[in-house]
Amino acid sequence: MEEFDRKKHWETIYDSKALNEVSWYQPTPKTSLDFIAKNAVSKDAAIIDIGGGDSFLTDHLLELGYTNISVLDISEKAIDRAKKRLGSKADKVKWIVSDITNFNPTEKYEIWHDRAVFHFLTQPSDIEKYTETAASSTEKNSKMLIGTFSESGPKKCSGIEIRQYSENILKETFNADFKAVECFYENHTTPFDTVQNFIFCSFEKK
Repeated sequence: MEEFDRKKHWETIYDSKALNEVSWYQPTPKTSLDFIAKNAVSKDAAIIDIGGGDSFLTDHLLELGYTNISVLDISEKAIDRAKKRLGSKADKVKWIVSDITNFNPTEKYEIWHDRAVFHFLTQPSDIEKYTETAASSTEKNSKMLIGTFSESGPKKCSGIEIRQYSENILKETFNADFKAVECFYENHTTPFDTVQNFIFCSFEKK
């Protein structure tokens, strides 16, 4: 059986589908924005958005005056689309093309944000690499928001298997290096009028 190529899959998705033709389309990511506004100590706080290549979160953060934004995405095409949308504002963002499981950060982040990637990691080794990377790239008291599909959410997304999470499992996954602050469930309505149930947990680095 041919090994699944994550990068090839996502490049194909962003090459073939328009912005509003993907289920994760969200013009105003209010939950994420509220989290950052609550936890970023200053407008120059170092923020990284994992899998946020084509997300509107960056657009809103720039409008709000945040100046130290990094975006990591496995897909060059997703990042290219965001750059074109942002125009000259894109130069204010650090764009990182990488699979999260191969990411070697060169700086520390005060805010780690992910509502796009973590549930796509189904292999224990990939999950372990993710948690190690999140821990190594954040300082004590740094904040993290992880949004994943809940046990009431879909079992597949973008045609591939995902991992569903309960509150307890999500907390246990990051417990070695982060303490859970708050967990809550939220419905996301896709452009196709279907509803996906997410669980969000905010954490603080120990």
